Amino acid sequence: MRILLTGANGYIGMRLLPQLLEQGHEVICAVRNKNRFTSNEELKEKVEIVEIDFLENSTAPDKIKNIDVAYYLIHSMTASTKDFDKQEAQAAENFNKMMTETSVNQVIYLSGIINEEKLSKHLKSRKAVEEILYKGDYNVTVLRAAIIVGSGSSSFEIIRDLCEKLPVMVTPKWVKTKSQPIAIRNIIQYLTGVIGCEECYNESFDVGGPDVLTYQEMMEQYAEVRDLKIWIVGVPFMSPKLSSYWLYFVTSTSYRLAQNLVDSMSVEVITRDTRLKEILNIELIPYKEAIKLAFYKIEQNEVLSSWKDSLSSGRFRKELNKYVQIPKYGCLQDKKSIKVEDPEEALERVWAIGGLNGWYYGNWLWKVRGYLDKVFGGVGLRRGRTHPTKINAGDSLDFWRVLLADKEERRLLLFAEMKVPGEAWLEFKIDEDDVLHQNATFRPKGLLGRAYWYAMYPFHFFIFEGMINKIAKGIKKD
Repeated sequence: MRILLTGANGYIGMRLLPQLLEQGHEVICAVRNKNRFTSNEELKEKVEIVEIDFLENSTAPDKIKNIDVAYYLIHSMTASTKDFDKQEAQAAENFNKMMTETSVNQVIYLSGIINEEKLSKHLKSRKAVEEILYKGDYNVTVLRAAIIVGSGSSSFEIIRDLCEKLPVMVTPKWVKTKSQPIAIRNIIQYLTGVIGCEECYNESFDVGGPDVLTYQEMMEQYAEVRDLKIWIVGVPFMSPKLSSYWLYFVTSTSYRLAQNLVDSMSVEVITRDTRLKEILNIELIPYKEAIKLAFYKIEQNEVLSSWKDSLSSGRFRKELNKYVQIPKYGCLQDKKSIKVEDPEEALERVWAIGGLNGWYYGNWLWKVRGYLDKVFGGVGLRRGRTHPTKINAGDSLDFWRVLLADKEERRLLLFAEMKVPGEAWLEFKIDEDDVLHQNATFRPKGLLGRAYWYAMYPFHFFIFEGMINKIAKGIKKD
């Protein structure tokens, strides 16, 4: 079948795409910016890519007019705006208008379980989108899922952060809320299994794993799998706002996502309608096994996607391209160059920068800067990176966003998503004479921006000097 995959750069979309191709489908990937389509090169050659911003566009490009099935995987909960529900509704309305110009027969939507009377804003928004899609001139199949467990999923990464970093936790009352976590492998089986299944047309199904667990039990079982000792002490007086701050500072989540998660964690998400398991004959993966599978992917460096790479997880909202051209005027710069003996090894060190490998020099200072960024509402360093050596435009990299990663040009360009009074770029480039250039550029915003740059200058002098020397000479860490 010819399939339109919206949200192709998202966590689910990137997991789903290889399976669709393996099953022999022809796939058109809809992304807002084709330059940050982060699938591997082999897969890129097998798909068509079309740029669509569903918040702004409602006219169907020619490439998608002849389709059989469309996946609707557009979500905005990680966005910084409080009005993510309005954005999700607008995107769904535009999607419906666009589909009227196509030959689509079935639309498959991944939603959330909505079996409680009192729903969070996040789940209300998913329900509203579902209702909009049911108005479309096509057959709808809705999969309502609980939290998804897999390497790179927001739920898994948050539980991982909590258990790995806090042997003793003083937790809010929502840790007693029950959920039904489902393995990412089962989600992909459901999403592919309903393609063309007429029994699933114009139906909504609950999909969850075999275990009904509280969030506390999920953390305890995670610790058991990882052979960790944790102690969890619940307190009744922690407000939703304090809970959000607690999640924000301890984990790699943004504050806005923490707020939305806390809001959702007070609602039980347990399946009622489980017909689809029998219809598709799905064998559900237990929670502990899902954790083991996630760690196998992590240990093998096979994490295909992460929620942290979503543009809405940081400062960016739409276009990366307008930041790729570094401004020449009104900027303050720190430029350094050094001849490298082995340019290929130096390039590999540039490509491995950040995350667990650190920034090669003064890592403790980078950590302090990351902590301060968290204090002032920024993303901090905890986002890390999805893969230790591979990197693509659009990826998050600690508190930077990758604007350009071109190994043929031997150039990496980063844009700061930390809280700064201005805009900041960090560029690495090895020229034709095997000279490594490391350029930090800052476009200050007013007097405060200039004061910030000069206050940081002594630290920049030592950090940037040490960093370029260790990249060039092959000493990996400070």
